[in-house]
Amino acid sequence: MHLLLAFRAFFAALLGKTLPKEILPIGLLPEPVSPPPVAPTPPQVEAPKVEAPKAPAGPSPEAVAVKTLAILQAEGRLLDFLSEEIDGYADADVGAAVREVHRGCKKALRDHFELAPLRTEEEESKVTVPAGFNPSELRLVGNVVGQPPFSGTLKHKGWRAQVVRLPQIAADDALVIAPAEIEV
Repeated sequence: MHLLLAFRAFFAALLGKTLPKEILPIGLLPEPVSPPPVAPTPPQVEAPKVEAPKAPAGPSPEAVAVKTLAILQAEGRLLDFLSEEIDGYADADVGAAVREVHRGCKKALRDHFELAPLRTEEEESKVTVPAGFNPSELRLVGNVVGQPPFSGTLKHKGWRAQVVRLPQIAADDALVIAPAEIEV
């Protein structure tokens, strides 16, 4: 019995409750205090759960890359040219082929992308690279030692696509660059 009272006293003290009457002599216990009346709380109405709208599943990065290749192939026959072994051809023949590929690919770029240089300075001019530069926009080459700012020579202005106008990508042809052609 004493062990049970000890446990009751321990947990009462631990939890901030009143000690059991059996522990203290009568008259030493504090008078019970009734809690103040509590105003009834209005029933809680649970707000309806609203799911965030799901972004439409777009084409995969691979499908977008393949569509870009498909455009360059359709307009400039770029893949046909790059897949060809050109070592056996005369420079004049290669030059003539390059001119056609260049013309078609340039048209494809113009029709589907608005491009702008990342840097406005002339190539071969001296530039300063500040601290906190964006490494996706600037690639430092050569003897890079220490912390920015760096001084160097602009070797290439870089490119940014400001607008991209690719055609819709159908799921069934997402990885087809160019269909096979069959003359019947």
